[in-house]
Amino acid sequence: MTDVVVIGGGQSGLAAGFYLRRAGLSFVILDSQPEPGGAWQHGWDSLRLFSIARHSSLPGWPMPPFLDGYPTAEHVIDYLTAYEKRYALPIHRPVDVQAVRRDGSGLVVETDTGEWEAKAVISATGTWSRPFVPTVPGRFTGTQLHTTGYRNAAQFSGQRVVVVGGGNSGAQIAADLIEHVELTWVTLRPPRYLPDEIDGKALFDIASTQVGGIGNLGDIVAVPPVREARDAGRLVARPMFDHFDGSEVVWPDGSRQEADVVIWCTGFRPVLNHLAPLGLRTKDGRIEVIGTRAADEPRLHLLGYGSWTGPASATLIGVGRTARAAVSEIKSLVE
Repeated sequence: MTDVVVIGGGQSGLAAGFYLRRAGLSFVILDSQPEPGGAWQHGWDSLRLFSIARHSSLPGWPMPPFLDGYPTAEHVIDYLTAYEKRYALPIHRPVDVQAVRRDGSGLVVETDTGEWEAKAVISATGTWSRPFVPTVPGRFTGTQLHTTGYRNAAQFSGQRVVVVGGGNSGAQIAADLIEHVELTWVTLRPPRYLPDEIDGKALFDIASTQVGGIGNLGDIVAVPPVREARDAGRLVARPMFDHFDGSEVVWPDGSRQEADVVIWCTGFRPVLNHLAPLGLRTKDGRIEVIGTRAADEPRLHLLGYGSWTGPASATLIGVGRTARAAVSEIKSLVE
């Protein structure tokens, strides 16, 4: 029996591995991806961090400098790849974790390659593989995809594209497309931009110290492409449409817009199906936690899913704090 099984080899799993190694605990990291990099492997081509490299680091080792503004997803992947090698983290991939079950004083992690017995489990599976698309009445005859399926504007050159979503991904993808398509940007409420001087480091500081986090300030970080499109008056949002009608989206007032493509930038839900046998999920689909520890299962910690598992815990700069706290609790439990 190993001390800890970490499920997920993205940024949260690596941060957990760093502190588990430092604590002297035995552990493995099980990653469903065939290559390092977690969800960063699947972002669109123009995706960049909100912060410069030195403010986007996992514990122990700063991200190498990126000289051309905010780091690209490729730079992040290279960093995560080097990070797991630097600390010789025991990562097994690709491994699909199917279930976590109680077994006496420990937990059993069932996978497609066998079972692991552990004194404790850290679930760090993130949200990327569970995209959320709202239900809209009517039938749409064009193409629909989520943020997860977007790569670059060349996919849709010359087409009529509706981008749905008033967060960072919606604004960035709309700005990416604006020169290449007939764009309609749709948001549930008017876009709320954070002050231009705020970047990822500032967001982390705010999320970590202010009650209510960043929600009162805005939803969109004005990275350079978004700022340029906004300031030029080209990034203008319409309210959310009401229903589909064949090749059209239709608003409550009856106005219509022909569309070839709808891109849903509508967020994600936590990937927690593997924890179903533990019977911990609440009506909202989450698991009640005290810090990162499951309230009703002290051998389980959840890491990196968002603010409900720790302030800024779904960010590179923020996950270290919650990872350290989780490992500290686990060390007390297993020793």
